[in-house]
Amino acid sequence: MNPLLPELDRRKTQGAVEAIFEKYRIYKTITFEIKEVSVTASYTERFHGPTNVTSDQTAKVAIYNVDMPAARKQYCETIESIVERLGEREQTLIRERYMKQDDVFDYKVYNHILEPPVSKDTYTKIRSRAFYKLALAFADRGLLKLQELEKAAKRI
Repeated sequence: MNPLLPELDRRKTQGAVEAIFEKYRIYKTITFEIKEVSVTASYTERFHGPTNVTSDQTAKVAIYNVDMPAARKQYCETIESIVERLGEREQTLIRERYMKQDDVFDYKVYNHILEPPVSKDTYTKIRSRAFYKLALAFADRGLLKLQELEKAAKRI
């Protein structure tokens, strides 16, 4: 391994990368529910004196309704652009296994989707290499912290 590149714990890296893809799938499949402003008056206790706080419920809801879908779209585009930089087999593996549906399993990918089909061990090597590259790219974009994924130093 290159001394400039960190050595990552494989299980921690896999868990962190899979969590990012889970969020990606949720953003892609679940529609955004817009908030609506309450137009009925509500009675609340008001204390006298300046609070130095102004609130505009309509503005907050409008900002949320515009910013959240834009943030979700930007997140998905970021993930897709990072995956596009992987090698062909790695891209196929990641897209089919982690970016499409929840019910796709590893054995389906390495037996039926990858051409030519590969063994479980080869699939694991391809996936581990892809996860390492993805972890570095996600950390570069601020989606992961590499310090949390690094292997613990062995004590002698």
